[in-house]
Amino acid sequence: MAEEIIINPRREKGEPILPAAGLFCVNPGEARYLGAGLAKLGAARHFLFNSNLLVLPGNSGSGGVFLAGPAVGAPMAALTLEKLIALGAERIIVCGWCGSLSPELRTGDILLPTWGFSEEGTSGHYPIQGRPASSEPLRDDLARYFRAAGLACREGPVWTTDAPYRETRGKVSEYAGKSILGVDMEFSAMAAVATYRSIDLAAVFLVSDQLWQRSWRPGYKSKVFLAKTRQVFTGLLAKIIDNGNDHGR
Repeated sequence: MAEEIIINPRREKGEPILPAAGLFCVNPGEARYLGAGLAKLGAARHFLFNSNLLVLPGNSGSGGVFLAGPAVGAPMAALTLEKLIALGAERIIVCGWCGSLSPELRTGDILLPTWGFSEEGTSGHYPIQGRPASSEPLRDDLARYFRAAGLACREGPVWTTDAPYRETRGKVSEYAGKSILGVDMEFSAMAAVATYRSIDLAAVFLVSDQLWQRSWRPGYKSKVFLAKTRQVFTGLLAKIIDNGNDHGR
């Protein structure tokens, strides 16, 4: 028999009812510039913990879109995701960065995570069957979108950790040997929440740094990387706006 949960996420009086589809930007930079763009289109801003929530209502040709973020780290990302689901979110694309564990992925490459190996403390609180994984139909839709846009992408598992300053050379080698391609701080927790709550969630990561080399190779400050990040995530937001509630179906 399942234990009784004391606090359940819910929509409170005065809070918005969200469109089904939206973006969740875990990093402050993407959340800020995408939010500014959506605000120019008439999106309303709402309170969402330490994050931001913008909602662009639908019209006769669209079901609308929401944008949430930032929420760095598994606990905050899971807390924010729970609230979005309580407000009506059903199909969510997570936008973020990851480190590469493999020479197969270089800075600026696009990775669509398939499942997550958890070294964070949040996902274990969600009783799900199997590994925390992305929605296959939604991930396939993203892969088709990138192919049509002429952008190469890879699919594969990621390692999610709470301790980026404790990533060791041994762990990078070990997990890369198990075909884990990247490392991030949120995915496995968010995938566990999504599976537990029966909503569709997939992620799009830009490779921000290379951990597999003898010397750490960060690339997230380069103008080329930042320009591609904006290109990819702005395009995803436009895709959801265009597709409305048909996104991912």
